[in-house]
Amino acid sequence: MSLLDLIAKIEKLPLEKQTEVEDFVDFLVSKTKSESTPERKPVFGSFKGKIIMSDDFDEPLEGFKSY
Repeated sequence: MSLLDLIAKIEKLPLEKQTEVEDFVDFLVSKTKSESTPERKPVFGSFKGKIIMSDDFDEPLEGFKSY
């Protein structure tokens, strides 16, 4: 069945059935998308070098020195 044949069949349906077809196609697209892209798990050490901590990290903050 060609795409044009499928479109012709859908156009013959009542409007509410066309809406159902659209919803079903959206469902199939989302299902296919989720199956094709598996969830990636983070690899240990993959964030190495991305976070930099300042040398005075443990020093009191300016506003709290008087406490």
